[in-house]
Amino acid sequence: MILKKTFFRASLAVILLHTVFSQEAVNQNGGEKVFRFKYSKGDTYRIFSTVEEDVYINGSYVQHSTIANRIGAEIIDVDENKTATISSNFMTSEVATEKGNHLNFGHEDNAVFKVDVYGNYTSDEKDFIPSVRNVPVFPEKEIAPGERWTGKGIEVYDFRETFKLENPFTAPFDVNYQYIGKEGSLDVFSVSYTTYVETPGENLKSSLDFYPVSMSTHSEEKIYWDNEKGYFSHYTEDFRIAVKTSTGETIEYKGKAKAEVSFFPKTSTEENISNIQEKVDDLGIENVSVIQGEKGLTLSIEDIKFKADSSVLQESEKIKLKQIAQILMQYPDNDILITGHTALAGTEKERNRLSKERADAVAEYLEKEMPSGTRKIFTQGLGASKPVDSNKTEKGKARNRRVEITIMDK
Repeated sequence: MILKKTFFRASLAVILLHTVFSQEAVNQNGGEKVFRFKYSKGDTYRIFSTVEEDVYINGSYVQHSTIANRIGAEIIDVDENKTATISSNFMTSEVATEKGNHLNFGHEDNAVFKVDVYGNYTSDEKDFIPSVRNVPVFPEKEIAPGERWTGKGIEVYDFRETFKLENPFTAPFDVNYQYIGKEGSLDVFSVSYTTYVETPGENLKSSLDFYPVSMSTHSEEKIYWDNEKGYFSHYTEDFRIAVKTSTGETIEYKGKAKAEVSFFPKTSTEENISNIQEKVDDLGIENVSVIQGEKGLTLSIEDIKFKADSSVLQESEKIKLKQIAQILMQYPDNDILITGHTALAGTEKERNRLSKERADAVAEYLEKEMPSGTRKIFTQGLGASKPVDSNKTEKGKARNRRVEITIMDK
């Protein structure tokens, strides 16, 4: 049995760093600096990371995984001490589509937490995310290139799905930092840490024969910091995770991660909704309404037409999507979520499959119409689980057969 890595490597994204620079490079970057996180109420941003990892059991290679992680965040408040309250959505997915460049929208969690200007977290003890906290934490004093300091971090383990443990399990660890110096316009830091924790085996043992006895992590990271913005630009990481199980196996995850940060304007404002609906109407795009969705501004295409019981778009819908692509291109930094819905017909499994395939078909068409950039496109299929009308009438069924395109705010 392979233990799936269920905690989010992406949540390292409010964080991370490491590589070795020559002493000559350090010496060329003189001058001390003060480093602080900077927050502005209403700012929205996203952190997208990819993880490439190999899995080994008892030293033997088993498989390779590519994992995509996304954090969408909005700073909902900044107090008199410049501490931010952040509302975040964390998403992770191991499976990318076979066609196109879009990704499946996978498991997600939401959390609201606080972070001060030094990087210290305050969060609910029942929150599973962020999974790595208090990294990086800056000292109060100025820092010179080559200077080192240490801090205390916290790693949070999520055993809900795999081991049915309802509450987070946390482990503190020591973090080693070094300010490397400047690279171009960015400041570079390295971070390394090692964690070791013996898990609450008795709690797990009560429901499962197979459970982790201990877990250890070693991380070597490098962060590129934008001191003007007061946030990092991107990071890279080399990691190793080792799990010893109750059955005597050792499972190892070895890999690399990288992430980038994008700030973007909030789209789901009353003004934007009104303006985009006006454009839709002016273009004569039928059966499209613009609404404030759960994750941003949503264009809902009702009664979208595919060939019977398939995900093949009819030509009339391609014309409609080409017009919608022109609207989406006004927001090049915002990720796009495409959600497929069906009427209540067939089995739940069939509805979920068809709605996902239709979302993928829309994504594939839009990818051809829009230039690639910092935006990512995600898809999901929700079957008939979220109807907007009754399935007892033909008109209601037509409304429920829809695809929603969301310009994501978080």
